[in-house]
Amino acid sequence: MARDQARRIVSLCPSNTEILFALGLGERVVGVDNDSDHPPEVARLPRLGPDLDVDVAKVAALEPDLVVASLSVPGMERNLLRLESAGLPYIVLHSQRLDEIYRDIVLVAELAGVPERGRALVADLRARIAALAARAATAPARPRLYWEWWPKPLITPGRPSWITDLSALAHAENAFADLPKESDVITGDEVIARDPDVVLVCWCGARRPVALDKIVARPGWGRIRAVREGRVHVVWEGLFGRPGPRLVEGFAWLVRAAHPDLFGDCPSAAGFPAGRSEATAPQPVR
Repeated sequence: MARDQARRIVSLCPSNTEILFALGLGERVVGVDNDSDHPPEVARLPRLGPDLDVDVAKVAALEPDLVVASLSVPGMERNLLRLESAGLPYIVLHSQRLDEIYRDIVLVAELAGVPERGRALVADLRARIAALAARAATAPARPRLYWEWWPKPLITPGRPSWITDLSALAHAENAFADLPKESDVITGDEVIARDPDVVLVCWCGARRPVALDKIVARPGWGRIRAVREGRVHVVWEGLFGRPGPRLVEGFAWLVRAAHPDLFGDCPSAAGFPAGRSEATAPQPVR
């Protein structure tokens, strides 16, 4: 495909959709997966099925010249096989590290013939994160963070993850940064043993805030420093679980969660969107 021919674009996951709209390509997007929910303009677009089971016949009917697919969730491989069988033009975004997310933003912009927008967006994201990171670096302590992607079984991000990168930039540490996988299954006892200073509950696909009383009541978790000190937070996965431009909004909240004495005047940016059932901002346990 020539790098200026992507005029009819289909997105198959929320992070890809957010990248396209952040690049000012919303008018070229002709269809999205069922889970894409940002920005509000996506509500007008045809829905093509859940991101793990896209209806490729519907995709083909839209006559796209570029399908932006993903491998961010296990099981998405099925979509790629179907796209291949249908002969549809597609690319796959599968970022693990923060720099790879920046790379993918630039790639999408190039394929749409607007490379300067990609470079400008990445420069803006880098600058916004760098400004907050510089302030966070003045904090006296580097707290240990436990991130929870899923409860049963417990799943947490490991070393090759943008979460580990963002944690480090926030002058903090992912408590499980030594795990070799992007995410992995752990046990509650392992969390207790690592005694994190902050617990961040960020369940993938959760449509409502997690009941924190159930989190802190897990066997033995009363011994965890974060639980004892009321530093357990629920965070909407849309700000951390999607490898795209809104990670900068999540980062603005993360530095506050990691360093409340330093960023006490920072507004929280991790509340569940309006319209979500029982929507609320992240709340520390009191």
